[in-house]
Amino acid sequence: MEPLKRSGTPKSKGPVVLIIMDGVANSRHEAGDAVRSALTPHLDWLGANVPTRELKAHGKAVGLPSDDDMGNSEVGHNAIGAGRVFTQGSMLINRAIDSGSIWQGETWTKLIGNCRSNDSTLHVLGLLSDGNVHSDMHQIKAIFRQAAQEGVKRTRLHALLDGRDVPPTSALEYVDDIESFFAELNASGDRDYRIASGGGRMQITMDRYNANWSMIDAGWKIHVHGDGRMFASAHAAIETLRSENQGVIDQDLPPFVVAQGGSPVGRVEDGDSVVLANFRGDRAIEISRAFEEEDLAEFARGPRPDIEFAGLMQYDGDLQIPRQFLVDPPAIDRTMGEYLTASGVSILAISETQKYGHVTYFFNGNRSGAFDAGLETYVEIPSDIVPFEQRPWMKAAEITDRIIQAMEANEVAFIRVNFPNGDMVGHTGNFQATQISVESVDLSLGRLMKVAGAVGATLVISADHGNADEMFQLDRQGVPKIDPETGAKILKTSHSLNPVPVHVYDPTNSIPMRLNMDENLGISSLAATCIKLLGFEPPSEYDPAVIEIG
Repeated sequence: MEPLKRSGTPKSKGPVVLIIMDGVANSRHEAGDAVRSALTPHLDWLGANVPTRELKAHGKAVGLPSDDDMGNSEVGHNAIGAGRVFTQGSMLINRAIDSGSIWQGETWTKLIGNCRSNDSTLHVLGLLSDGNVHSDMHQIKAIFRQAAQEGVKRTRLHALLDGRDVPPTSALEYVDDIESFFAELNASGDRDYRIASGGGRMQITMDRYNANWSMIDAGWKIHVHGDGRMFASAHAAIETLRSENQGVIDQDLPPFVVAQGGSPVGRVEDGDSVVLANFRGDRAIEISRAFEEEDLAEFARGPRPDIEFAGLMQYDGDLQIPRQFLVDPPAIDRTMGEYLTASGVSILAISETQKYGHVTYFFNGNRSGAFDAGLETYVEIPSDIVPFEQRPWMKAAEITDRIIQAMEANEVAFIRVNFPNGDMVGHTGNFQATQISVESVDLSLGRLMKVAGAVGATLVISADHGNADEMFQLDRQGVPKIDPETGAKILKTSHSLNPVPVHVYDPTNSIPMRLNMDENLGISSLAATCIKLLGFEPPSEYDPAVIEIG
């Protein structure tokens, strides 16, 4: 790759620091806004005193099908790191389904042929919701519908419950809907399509970044071995588990197995086919490894069935996880990290475990490892394995300590960091804890701003999407919706559609800059912004920077 050209315009005296406040956006409504209600003197000062504007962080601005689609950390970091927008997983899959190309591929043909030749079961494992962040229920239905058309007699759904990217206690809506759908497919009398197992996504199966393999272990036991608490149906399981765990939201519901006559209805057995129907990579890699790897040290799987396994997409192209997949992921190239290392720029990427992969793998265009190990330093601060509302400050202080060390030692020219607090704590639905999470990030900003003044660093402070800014479900007037049974405000644990702020802080006032007020700019513009502040011309294909210099 050709290095970037020097711009000849003033650049940052010290390092450029890109700070991603995960899940922190600007709401138009006061109700439920844990960002606005938090004590944030440093963010408030930045908003009043430095070049500041809003950026789009959802929908088409990050490559999703429509502007009704929430942004998320995966596509957000893809867009920020690539400097431009690529069509993302969900849209790619929808196009493949609409065209029929997904069913004509070698992998689908192999999965179905395996079921036919062995008279075996097609298992589908996935997040049962239409949140369109990790999965889309319409795509899951399309898989079953096509299997029925191609003569597969027996299928099983292993349903992970959401309550995070959709309303927090909406699981029965999706379970009852899929059960009705199965009833239609089973009406011919020669098919047996049903739910086999399930549980909350934060309890089983969807761990990421090797943070808690016990979740994979728990999911493996119920999905594969049918080893768990048994119920006559998924509906009965959810109702019972809710009654026994008052106040629990769907993502935290314990796992369950659907049984008939005392036996699980859907163990995964030799000769079966399995599709992982999530399209987002971070929470799909570990369970894919469990199905595919010959030797797995992370937990004791017991007998590993001899099956055909495939992902809806490939979740890690470098590591080839999984080996078989139905739809090619977006080919993201010429990322900011690749350009900077080709230009000799030293880089520090840092976060805690929960978002470490976002400032590395996703930022680099779904690529594992460094472009140039001699120029890049990747630092992961281990996350605490506790409910996030119990530690809303998370590892903000430790992350900040390490950044300050790098700034004061003049270690690198470019630093990128993710503070996960607003997103991870916002997903819990706990308003007080989310306020504290935002305040923890603001406290860290204050520390970084002080050091930036001492070393001449320039800070670009923004976010990847919203979450903490909208903690209640609101009507069109911004009034919280009320649960008719309890009289309480209905929580919102999913991301928001709100724009995110960007503040460009040059404490030395040595860079003459003005804002680009193009109203169509999205978070993909952060790459060109940082490249300009580093003294280079952004690549011609990149989206315009937030600022003009000179």
